[in-house]
Amino acid sequence: MEDWNLKPARDLGMPAGERIRSVRRERGTLPWLLHLILWTVVRAWLRVYHRLTIEGIDQLPKEGSFVLVANHASHLDALVLSSLLPWHLRPDVFPIAAGDTFFKSRITAVMSALFVNALPMSRKGGVSHSLADLRDRLAGSRCVYIIFPEGTRSRDGKMGPFKSGLGMMVAGTPISVVPCRLWGTFEALPPARRFARARKIRVRVGKPVQFDSICNDRQGWNQIAQTLQAAVAELE
Repeated sequence: MEDWNLKPARDLGMPAGERIRSVRRERGTLPWLLHLILWTVVRAWLRVYHRLTIEGIDQLPKEGSFVLVANHASHLDALVLSSLLPWHLRPDVFPIAAGDTFFKSRITAVMSALFVNALPMSRKGGVSHSLADLRDRLAGSRCVYIIFPEGTRSRDGKMGPFKSGLGMMVAGTPISVVPCRLWGTFEALPPARRFARARKIRVRVGKPVQFDSICNDRQGWNQIAQTLQAAVAELE
């Protein structure tokens, strides 16, 4: 039998403000309870108000960490993808959010961290460092990332080109990346609208892809982005 070792929390000793904005943030009891309560309400709302339908749920990996990627047209997208996952994974599901938007002020940072469980990713300075930290967490403990490789919401509902940042997290690793396609979120809550309309939302889950044989360099990152963009586009 292996010896049991107590490992300190990764965010041990961090000031509260820094902890909220850190990719090393650990969940506490109160945030965990708030998160589960929120997702109970959100899941029911999506099912009733938006008549959410899910196809291909059996494609989700049963073990290990993995990443969900999808087209991005609405703030509803992360909520929809989170609702796909079983309850036992919910506290370890992390939408990757733009640090300069969702973690800019203390209020939005707290809301993003406590209620959505988002982790920040820089889109300006320190991008490489941020992606490296996210890669380490993905490989070091079981978790699920939700990532929108377009980098921003579509303004016309059409899918834009995928950026290569995701490749920096998964190139040369056995981490599964699951392509997903969303329909109806743009019609329900486009970027210019504040409140969601009662529009039907549908999501299809594709087959997981691994990139363990892809080199962790710029050429490999671009190849991963192109592969995943094609995989999402093919989900009709």
